[in-house]
Order: sequence, then C-alpha cells, then structure tokens
Amino acid sequence: MSVTVDEVRRIAALSRLAVAPEREPIIAAQLNGILSHMDALRQVPDATARVEDTTAGMRLVADVGPAVPLTRGPQDIAPAFRDGFFLVPRLATHGATTDDLDEEAS
Repeated sequence: MSVTVDEVRRIAALSRLAVAPEREPIIAAQLNGILSHMDALRQVPDATARVEDTTAGMRLVADVGPAVPLTRGPQDIAPAFRDGFFLVPRLATHGATTDDLDEEAS
C-alpha cells in the first residue's frame, strides 16, 4: 500500500490542514515510510504468543480504608461551582444556552 500526493491533498482537505504544495511529496514519502515500517512489524512473530497468562487464578482485592479528604473543598478552588459541578466557559463555537441568556440579562 502506498500513499499518493493526491491522497495527501485529500487527507489534508478533510482534516482542514493547510499543506504547502512543495511539502505534499515529502509528506507522501514520509507516510509511505511509516506504512512500510508497519508492514515490517506485521511480519515479526508475536513475542507475547509464547508467554503464558500470569493473571489466571488471581483474585481481586477490595479497596479498604477511608478516602483521603481534601484539605479544601472543590468549591473553594473552582472559579465557578454549582450543584456539585465545575462550571467552565462555553466555547465560542457553541450556541448560547438559556442560562447564558439569563446571566446576560441580569
């Protein structure tokens, strides 16, 4: 399997990456190098095939002991905290919610 310059252009367009035309052949060559290396690795026998399963017969141990309490509560260190949740700013690419509109009105 090999990657062509046309495929590099298509992948860059789908990924919304700006790739200079003079870099396209270089990227295609690098991707082809990676793919040939992956083919070589695929031919190597699985080194773990000869290792026996060491987890068979192991039992799970329950967690014991009390949880370590925080020195300060999360509401003390959070910039905004409500109903047990951290409040983070909304991304500009997302639309406003009714909560955002209520806060802007007040």
